Amino acid sequence: MEFEIFELSNGIRVVHKQVDRPVAHCGLMVMAGSRDESLEEEGLAHFIEHVLFKGTTKRKAYHILSRMEDAGGELNAYTDKETTVIYSSFLESDYNRAIDLIFDINFNSIFPEKEIQKEKEVIIDEINSYKDSPSELIFDDFEETLFPNHPLGMNILGTPEKVKSFSRKDILNFISREYGNNRMVFSSVGNISSAKLKRMLDKATEHLPTKISTHTRVAPPAYQTKHVSVEKSNFQTHAVLGTRSYYANHEKIRTLHLLNNILGGPGMNSRLNLNIREKYGFTYNIESFYNPYSDTGVFGIYAGTDPGTIGKTLKLIDKELKKLREIKLGTMQLTKAKRQILGQIAMGQENNASLMLALGKSLLVFDRVDTFEEIRAKIEGITSEDLQDVANEILAPEQMSSIVYKPIAN
Repeated sequence: MEFEIFELSNGIRVVHKQVDRPVAHCGLMVMAGSRDESLEEEGLAHFIEHVLFKGTTKRKAYHILSRMEDAGGELNAYTDKETTVIYSSFLESDYNRAIDLIFDINFNSIFPEKEIQKEKEVIIDEINSYKDSPSELIFDDFEETLFPNHPLGMNILGTPEKVKSFSRKDILNFISREYGNNRMVFSSVGNISSAKLKRMLDKATEHLPTKISTHTRVAPPAYQTKHVSVEKSNFQTHAVLGTRSYYANHEKIRTLHLLNNILGGPGMNSRLNLNIREKYGFTYNIESFYNPYSDTGVFGIYAGTDPGTIGKTLKLIDKELKKLREIKLGTMQLTKAKRQILGQIAMGQENNASLMLALGKSLLVFDRVDTFEEIRAKIEGITSEDLQDVANEILAPEQMSSIVYKPIAN
């Protein structure tokens, strides 16, 4: 995978990969997400992502939404705990159209009061619909148990009460504080040379100020385990157990990614899937996950099961964690595990939209982008001892917190 990295005169970094495909993808990523909110601002970063599309100094909301759609393209955005991203997919001939629109939205949005009030109702509906999905909601509640009274533990969507309170002044204050050019990356994958892309970007940004954000993130408080049980009007029992883990630039991050893949990654041959779903049929969905952040991380396991089998399911999960802590992988097992994750990474890079987002996030978070060969070398260098050490460090039972959604007893 060959790509080029350069910086615009206003401080925005760019990563680009040229590919011979008719469809191109690009996006602007800002290192500003829900964890950059104060406790009073819960949900504001996500709210801003919505109202960015409601009008700029030169476009009304309708023209923003139609600009790429009229050319057969797509325009979208998302907010997570640490980033906000505006991105587009389009025919390669429409690069200028996409670039101009994305920078117009990010730098020239005017946030009309009428649209702000209207979007509040839309987001409150989104919050309420999210509450109807316990298998998604439980992940947010779990992070709240890991990071109590800290922005990392807050719901990205916020609460209806907080959303109703947002004003145009709140939006402008957050953007002024967080949206510095030094916290932005433009990512691109498409059939265009880096030189031509740079000329387009220079033209689109020539009048933009060089704005620096000096805001620093508040580190989470010391970790204390917590076990929560909540009654919900569900048919299933949902459970998440896990702990804090390595931050995004930690030296052991690749080892934990590999360990997670072995335990409960996307493959149907993960240990959790084979030894709980396939062997006993206790659960339809069981998985492990690892979410690294800039200064901490979250490792966890999710299972949805019948109320009568939740106890057996949790015991089987504990058994799998114990095996990883106490039994080293054999040479053949380790080779297969490495081959599997490398294959998944390689196939993921075949999706150019996903690749564009991955390249941009890597430059934004790590200030570098590893080639596939560099990734391969790091993974190939992992030993069975490394995996066992990480398993004992992260998967120790005394470090585990948990949250369980129990159906309301009749």
